Amino acid sequence: MVLQPLEFSECYLDSPSFRERIRAHEAELERTNRFIKELYKDGKNLISATKQLGLAQRKFAQCLGEFQFEYIGDARTDDEKCIDESLREFASFLKNLEEQRELMMRNITETLMKPLEKFRKEQLGAAKEERKRYEKETEKYYSALEKLLTLSAKKKEQHLQEADLQVELMRQHFQEESLEYVCKLQEIQERKKFDCVEPMLAFFQTVFTFYHQGYELAKDFDHYKRALQINIQNTRSRFEGTRSEVVELMKKIKECPQQHRQTSPISIEGYLYVQEKRPPPFGSSWVKRYCTFVKEQKILHMVTFDQRSGGKIGETESVTFKSCVRKTTDVLDRRFCLDLEITDRPGAMLTVQTLSEEDRKLWMEAMGGTEPVNHWGKTYSKERGIDAQLNEIGISFVKNCINAIEKRGINDQGLYRVVGVSSKVQKLLNIMTDEKSGNEVDLSASDDWDVKTITSALKLFLRSLPELLMTYGLYKEFILPAKSGSPECRVQVIHGLVHRLPETNRLVLGLLVKHLARVAANSKQNLMTVANLGVVFGPTLMRPQEETVAAIMELKFQNIVVEILIENHQKIFGDPPDASPCSAAPSLTTPTRQSKKQVRQSRPLAVYNPQALDVEAANCAQSAPDGVSSGSNESVSSQSSNASASSSTPETGDNSLGLTIGSLVDSVGPAECLSVTNRKAKAVYPCEAEHDSELSFDVGAIFDDVIFSREPGWLEGELEGRRGLIPENYVEML
Repeated sequence: MVLQPLEFSECYLDSPSFRERIRAHEAELERTNRFIKELYKDGKNLISATKQLGLAQRKFAQCLGEFQFEYIGDARTDDEKCIDESLREFASFLKNLEEQRELMMRNITETLMKPLEKFRKEQLGAAKEERKRYEKETEKYYSALEKLLTLSAKKKEQHLQEADLQVELMRQHFQEESLEYVCKLQEIQERKKFDCVEPMLAFFQTVFTFYHQGYELAKDFDHYKRALQINIQNTRSRFEGTRSEVVELMKKIKECPQQHRQTSPISIEGYLYVQEKRPPPFGSSWVKRYCTFVKEQKILHMVTFDQRSGGKIGETESVTFKSCVRKTTDVLDRRFCLDLEITDRPGAMLTVQTLSEEDRKLWMEAMGGTEPVNHWGKTYSKERGIDAQLNEIGISFVKNCINAIEKRGINDQGLYRVVGVSSKVQKLLNIMTDEKSGNEVDLSASDDWDVKTITSALKLFLRSLPELLMTYGLYKEFILPAKSGSPECRVQVIHGLVHRLPETNRLVLGLLVKHLARVAANSKQNLMTVANLGVVFGPTLMRPQEETVAAIMELKFQNIVVEILIENHQKIFGDPPDASPCSAAPSLTTPTRQSKKQVRQSRPLAVYNPQALDVEAANCAQSAPDGVSSGSNESVSSQSSNASASSSTPETGDNSLGLTIGSLVDSVGPAECLSVTNRKAKAVYPCEAEHDSELSFDVGAIFDDVIFSREPGWLEGELEGRRGLIPENYVEML
């Protein structure tokens, strides 16, 4: 719509076309007023809806933050801890986002809603008031003019002159009002172009700022997201391994339930029907009770429990008895019964009924009977007819397999995970463990056996040993440091335990672990990382003697132990253990990897100036003190996040654990050690630079001339001829 300009000269003519143009201007202002009112209403609805969204998001975040996973077993892996913490991390992210959204809403109110409403009330409202005055003056002038023109010419001249003067004054006042109104109309038509659009521009700037801040939050969150994805994948891999073991155990129990019943030299437990005698003529009744027998004290604890009645537990009753005698059907017309002679009531007998003949034999055995119980059933090797021994033939077979795998298939994808045909594996193992034929086959030079058959045969041999390489006796001690303790203690305790193994076991374990380290070194080709090898060889090298679901739940810690062995094989199998080993008891705070997001949030906004840092570093450079203790080296493997000890380097020949940055700062203090003269550092996590002043690097990168940056949480170092910033918690000092 095009509005015609209102000429001031036309205020004196007040022509019909002039009035039409005024009405067009008035209609446009009225349309603008309705638009602003509608926009203001929609804006309030938008703010209200956004507030409701914010409340819902905060409620969602609160729900995330308050929930905590419960885990099977007495400890969690570092990956599980990260997954558990992830819900609170998600909640924190959402809260930060909602804080920005709330700020945006406040800004929208100040930058859009209030200015638009102010323009509508002050400018459009003023135009309405001017219009009322203009119409009033119009009515007043033209009424007076008509009255003047109807005056009789016979009136006195003085009266006529006075009337003419009065109307003339009204005409002048009307024209002045008309000029003012026209000026106001055109002024508002021009003002609305910026008074309406400028708040909208501020509104969109506020919205864009919110989305940009969301983008920045997402960028900071991206590194944590990638690390969490690795934690999830590692946990899923462990789950797959654990599930297969649980299913296998379940199948064994289905096939032979009594052989896998959990009994021990101390006690037996299960359901018994206890005879309760009543006075004549009521006879007796049989009540099902869950009974626990403590062999050492000969005490039987009984509690009434019936699943059909809602599982309500009754009171516990305990009796001590002298002897247990099988009750024959000649005396009582019920099968599987036992008579227990009560100690505190001479001659009194308690009659119980077991659930089956096999069940009766188990209770008789536990209470002093003579029937044997095959607690574990057949061994792994006997089930498959394998004669696996750590003798000369067995050790030769292990070496033969390793040489063949490294020569023929170390780069094969899925090495050790891809299994061979069972019949071929069995045949190869039988040939290689035979005294006559075992030394006649060179697997590295023979094409008769493919690599997956050789790897499967090696794993089957290790699983079929009468006692696994890491022994049943040391199993719990190996598992303990994987569950708790500081990273350096994990390595140190496992180092000591390895040297407590029988010599043959330790030598074979060393051969195997060094081989696995070489496999992991080619993980870009074979896809078998340290974490993947831990999943494969955890249950192969160690497991508890008693096969239970609880034991299977500890597979994830077995994997972690194997990872530590692989990552620290040079130290563990090359050096004697420390004379003063640290305790593997749980630490009060578990070392976890600090996310790059956390580092960035505390990082001040400063201009990176290498020259200034070099000057500062030169002024306060100090060497590390002699008494600085060795710290932890976090595991490169993100699966376990375990400690790994630094191996000896050609430059120094030092075989001790590497210094962590934290221990150096604790000993010297950050202010005193802005620079660490001639120090090197090694990357334990990959990093992608997000600023020109930062360095990008992969795991294992070596940094030269490392000094502490003046920016908290950051170091400065040189990598491949380029100098820049390095996140402090991504590296370990060498």
